[in-house]
Amino acid sequence: MKKQVEQLCAEQITQYPALETQDLVKALYQATFGCGHLISDPEMGRKWLRDEMEQCTLPASDSCPPLVESLGSYSRVHLQTARTQGLSPDTLFALFALSAQENSGRMDDFQQQLKLLEQMAENNQLPLPLPKVQAYLAEYKTQGCPAARHSPAFREAYAPAYRVIRSEYTPFLPVFALIDRLMTIGNPITIAIEGGSASGKSTLGQLLMQIYDCSLFHMDDFFLQPHQRTPERFSEPGGNVDYERFKEEVLLPLRNRTPFAYRPFSCSTMTLDEPVHVLPKQLCVVEGAYSMHPTLADDYNASVFLQIQSDKQAERILQRNGPVMQQRFLNEWIPLEMRYFEHCKVQERCTLTIPIQ
Repeated sequence: MKKQVEQLCAEQITQYPALETQDLVKALYQATFGCGHLISDPEMGRKWLRDEMEQCTLPASDSCPPLVESLGSYSRVHLQTARTQGLSPDTLFALFALSAQENSGRMDDFQQQLKLLEQMAENNQLPLPLPKVQAYLAEYKTQGCPAARHSPAFREAYAPAYRVIRSEYTPFLPVFALIDRLMTIGNPITIAIEGGSASGKSTLGQLLMQIYDCSLFHMDDFFLQPHQRTPERFSEPGGNVDYERFKEEVLLPLRNRTPFAYRPFSCSTMTLDEPVHVLPKQLCVVEGAYSMHPTLADDYNASVFLQIQSDKQAERILQRNGPVMQQRFLNEWIPLEMRYFEHCKVQERCTLTIPIQ
């Protein structure tokens, strides 16, 4: 914990040299508890955010703050930059509210961080007088360590305007901004989420459902049926998925946003399950490897490629599927994916590439 507190305080001091003790306390509080204390009235919170983003002065490009300021498990998303990139206040509020639901911060940990902050002042690691640091912390603790506000000096110097969300969501902010820009046009939107095994395609798809209440489709529901699994089919780049059936049963009906049904493939029975009935929504998301097969790619308004390094991929598969299945992924399925990615130039053809750390 000591290293994390020292690093966060050093970053805050570098970025905000005019800060005071309470601004460091606020950063530590947000790093521990996020934003849950601000969601007592969701509708009012959403309105405040809309108004605040509308009132944000759009800065010159050379003075625009970073979109994301990391605090560790949580991050600040600066409203000026979010607005310039097309991120809607409704989307940002949804991420804000979702982050508040998942808070697991502990007051004991936060109080330990305050002790470390005082020790930093005693060791001359802060550009603040020790008596002022001690006086503020003593008074703050008597109040029960509530959510802190920025100091008047901080507000005067930096005019802070941000929301705090979980850092796990921040890599996908460009995806949300892309969707928000497309949705301002008002037309139905279909996007694809591509990438290798364990890159987080399903996780991103589920997150988009939570944020946008979209229709979500999985390429895993269109594995080849037994009679299709021939050497000729597997020799075709991207041929180990039934892209013909996916286009016919899903993408063609989506063009008109009319009700339809499709039959997902069951790996347990190796047959097609009962029909799934769909009433398409304005935003429809297709997640899974092979979603950008050349036969399908023209049916999307945009596409996202999740790029994961091989060592991280192997680690995730081991944790998710165990050692036996990991070997099957590494020796059978991932080579097929890589051949498809390279032959069809999938990443190059996607609208966005999101590196997965």
